[in-house]
Amino acid sequence: MSDAHDPTPYDALLLLSFGGPEGPDDVVPFLRNVTRGRGIPEERLKEVGQHYFLFGGVSPINDQNRALLEALRKDFAGHGLDLPVYWGNRNWAPYLTDALREMTLAGHRRVAVLATSAYASYSGCRQYRENLADSLAALEAEGLEPPRVDKLRHYFDHPGFVRPMIDGVLASLAELDEEVRAGAHLAFTTHSIPTAAADSSGPEEGHGDGGAYVRQHLETARLIAGAVREETGVDRPWRLVYQSRSGAPHIPWLEPDICDHLEELSAEGAPAAVMVPIGFVSDHMEVLYDLDTEAAAKAAELGLPVRRSATVGADPRFAAAVRQLVLERAAAERGAAVERCFLGSLGPSHDLCPIGCCPARAPRPAAAGADSPRP
Repeated sequence: MSDAHDPTPYDALLLLSFGGPEGPDDVVPFLRNVTRGRGIPEERLKEVGQHYFLFGGVSPINDQNRALLEALRKDFAGHGLDLPVYWGNRNWAPYLTDALREMTLAGHRRVAVLATSAYASYSGCRQYRENLADSLAALEAEGLEPPRVDKLRHYFDHPGFVRPMIDGVLASLAELDEEVRAGAHLAFTTHSIPTAAADSSGPEEGHGDGGAYVRQHLETARLIAGAVREETGVDRPWRLVYQSRSGAPHIPWLEPDICDHLEELSAEGAPAAVMVPIGFVSDHMEVLYDLDTEAAAKAAELGLPVRRSATVGADPRFAAAVRQLVLERAAAERGAAVERCFLGSLGPSHDLCPIGCCPARAPRPAAAGADSPRP
């Protein structure tokens, strides 16, 4: 095997995702898992669950992860990469602890981890690392010796993540009527988080002013908007906006909300808009409800033509990007020269989350970081 296709020291890849209900009876138990420890009343969980019941109590995220698993395995096999791929979720079956137990019993000793979150933040990175630490501790309590886990770097600026979204925007623009197409605005959307969490995202030296969370999303938006400008010859107005706020009203969260932004566009006379969900790897519930249902209804009320562009999902280019991320990290761990693949000006993200990166309000053990025990 050539060095370029050598995954050593890794002997498996773990796809680590959020999880979602797969039927009406799963919805409230799933939401209990998501909100455990926050003291949220059962009635509030049932209220939030109505979003899922509109879709038969099924979140699309698990099926989309199955499709991504298939795409990864196909890509790996097609490029001679003998690396088994497993899947575990934070909040629903297949659970992370069960996946790591299966990997441990199969004899895997060094695991690369792909989280289905492309950006730095507590909920998009550190919390995944805390869940990994919890699961590893649970296996040790069972008397097992779990493998070492290494989380792959953020991939917000990897061409295999960005290019499919560029094509999605171009396809959405083509769907708009010709008389409004040239003037269409681009609304890049991501999950809103508390401003305090945004400010403390990423390494300590970059905290403040939205931290790495906002900075990385703006870079992805610029990359897509620039490519669309080059390919259409039209310099379109664009803005980073937010969706899916779920916190207490008195706590500041990132704004503007997508629906508020659509109202602003309509008031300004914008002829049309394309909503571009750059913050989401696949079309899960925040995309299906908050954009395709709620925001689409707001646009219809305003008489504003809108389209929603595609997420990356199981695009073969994204699967190829994951392979590249595994191989570059493997080379780095072996001490070999590494050529990182990225677009834009921020440069590739760190392999190892530094101390103070995306801190939690209450310190908890987290795996796969500079503050983690390493064998």
